[in-house]
Amino acid sequence: MTHADHAIVVEDLRKEYGTTPALDGLRLTVPRATVQGVLGPNGAGKTTLVRVLATLLRPGGGRAEVAGLDVVRDADAVRARIGLLGQHAAVDEELSGRQNLELFGRLYHLGGRRAASRAGELLERFGLADTGRKPVTAYSGGMRRRLDLAASLIMEPEVLFLDEPTTGLDPRGRTEVWEAVRGLVGGGTTVLLTTQYLEEADQLADAVAVVDHGRVVAEGTPDQLKAGLGADRVDVVVRDPARLAEAAAAVGGAAGAGTADTAGTGTAADPGGVTVDRDRRLVSAPVRDRMAALTATVRALDAAGIRAEDIALRRPTLDEVFLHLTGDATRNARTTDTTGMPEPTTEGAAV
Repeated sequence: MTHADHAIVVEDLRKEYGTTPALDGLRLTVPRATVQGVLGPNGAGKTTLVRVLATLLRPGGGRAEVAGLDVVRDADAVRARIGLLGQHAAVDEELSGRQNLELFGRLYHLGGRRAASRAGELLERFGLADTGRKPVTAYSGGMRRRLDLAASLIMEPEVLFLDEPTTGLDPRGRTEVWEAVRGLVGGGTTVLLTTQYLEEADQLADAVAVVDHGRVVAEGTPDQLKAGLGADRVDVVVRDPARLAEAAAAVGGAAGAGTADTAGTGTAADPGGVTVDRDRRLVSAPVRDRMAALTATVRALDAAGIRAEDIALRRPTLDEVFLHLTGDATRNARTTDTTGMPEPTTEGAAV
């Protein structure tokens, strides 16, 4: 596949805040009409990457192309071909949905008639036609986010950047946005999606790049990343939390996983062995032979007199891949990047 087949090409991209790199030689290629997920803990460089690709930041080194155009040399032309949905709503809540979209159209110099026509098209496309004249204050969270998404599509962009588009939405609102994104890709739009909802990447992304410390540390389809973590797992919910350590030893032995990891509090994570989640009374272990391990686990628990509320076989999750690759789960709670400065946010619905 040549560069001409890709909507986004990033080569050795660098950007520093102070003396600490936010992007440190990052490489990424995204085929046209696909969804590329970008995962990473806070401060990993996700938003900085989006801002560089959207021409809001100049890179410190390397190069990037969007829609076949250099983001530095051809910045104006890039802006005419992209849309951007940031982390924060950009619509005016006092205006109606239609008024918001017509306003964005006029800002793009579409003219009154074309702006009105385009607003009507987008309201219909995103299932907002019946609410187009209501003020945005009357919209649900999912409806507002769909309106944000519609605003980012005023100019029918070739490439759309979605920076954590469903943060704060309830499950219904997230599903509404997901359906809208699938429809866009079906129409030929390329989407780059940053998210910390692992389920979102699993649902939407054709490929996922895991970013940490400004570099891509792993990439592939969600299934490839899960397969790379290793075997399937057996999960056991133990009735008596006081017997978790015994259960971990029994499950680990039956599954052939070795010594159990039974940390004192919270979740003990060791993707190569047994994990214990005390809050959920859950013991999990990798298995080599699914059915043999399940039978052996039931027998081992019965022999030890340990009662289980549930036993299930499953594949590794993207959450486990994420924690394994980034190495430090506590980083997800951070609100600043590695320089101690807040990582820039992407405000505004459209570039």
